[in-house]
Amino acid sequence: MGYKQAIVLRRDISMGKGKAAAQAAHASLEAALKALRSSRAEWREWLERWLEEGQEKVVLRADSEGEMLKLYEEAERAGLPASLVRDAGRTQLPPGTLTAIAIGPAPEEKVDKLTGHLKLY
Repeated sequence: MGYKQAIVLRRDISMGKGKAAAQAAHASLEAALKALRSSRAEWREWLERWLEEGQEKVVLRADSEGEMLKLYEEAERAGLPASLVRDAGRTQLPPGTLTAIAIGPAPEEKVDKLTGHLKLY
């Protein structure tokens, strides 16, 4: 069984390439730290396996804030580590704009169950 992380970025807002990359990095790191700091042994085990396997990531797109929030809530209900990133508003976007989420690290079939329908960013 492999482990992965899905990072989902919004396509309905204007973010430059650098901004999108930074938001993806924020989401990835926050979800990994959430797994590391969790009292859930399962999450810490998934993190360790993911690190050992090379930290597989896929960057996907969503078309609205509503779609992003739904995915995040589904991940939480499924018991997966997840993060939600809102921009600080220092550069391109208004403060509080939802820009990215990350789901995992977790077993890839669990991540794919939630994100398999999304297109690549």
